[in-house]
Amino acid sequence: MAGKRDKPEEIVLKLRQVEVLQGQGSSVADAVRQIGVTQQTYYRWRKEYGGMSRDQLKRLKQLETENQRLRRAVSDLTLDKMVLAEAARGNF
Repeated sequence: MAGKRDKPEEIVLKLRQVEVLQGQGSSVADAVRQIGVTQQTYYRWRKEYGGMSRDQLKRLKQLETENQRLRRAVSDLTLDKMVLAEAARGNF
């Protein structure tokens, strides 16, 4: 059974909520339970998104999108190069 996937913006907000709850004296386990995730998920999120602001998160998403576009372009060019090399050898 697949669970719901939180968006990065929601994750950052939930991490902030845990920080606030801990500041109020709650334990990590109680704070994580209140936001509705497991401790393992919380620590994974904290490792990936810990300390990020919304601006940094937007920039991260832009860079990931650009990286994906560039990877696709490189793979297309590599395939074209392989086809041209094959044709140049006369093995078509």
